[in-house]
Amino acid sequence: MPQPLTRFVLLLGLSCLLAACGFQLRGSSSATALPEAWKNLYLDTGNPNSEFSRELQARFSANGIVWAEERDQAAFILRLGPDRFSQRNLSLNSEARAAEFELTLQSRFTVLKPEGGAPVIEPSNAVVVKQMENDPRNVVGKAEEIRILKGEMRGELAQQILRRIGFFAANAAATTEPAGS
Repeated sequence: MPQPLTRFVLLLGLSCLLAACGFQLRGSSSATALPEAWKNLYLDTGNPNSEFSRELQARFSANGIVWAEERDQAAFILRLGPDRFSQRNLSLNSEARAAEFELTLQSRFTVLKPEGGAPVIEPSNAVVVKQMENDPRNVVGKAEEIRILKGEMRGELAQQILRRIGFFAANAAATTEPAGS
């Protein structure tokens, strides 16, 4: 077999094996399928320009959600509470300084019907917790690491809310479909 054809066949075979094992690039399967009835939402939040609100809107939009300008134009209203960040010491080193931190980011959310505001999804908390080691001699570096982790945690929190709504919407759609269809 000529060398270019051998390379092509080998590359094609390796690609098929890689695809068959289920390998995906990180973040490439983050799409959460929502029924069409749930694709038009209105975001009701106290701070629509916060970093968390913008991250949530971006994650939802990337998954096919269209944000309505007015409450009465939406199929559902997503009421989002403020994100609350907390940091606590997990352990101390020999100098009685924090050796490990626990970082927590949480927000409360609910989904409402636009007419009357009756809850479709009861209010619930979404929480992301991370742990990190601390180096008391590198205060500036650790502050930057916390800033980066907070950004990642906002993305994870938005994704968690999207998954919960997607799970609820899929179950609601499955229970309202007539049998045999």
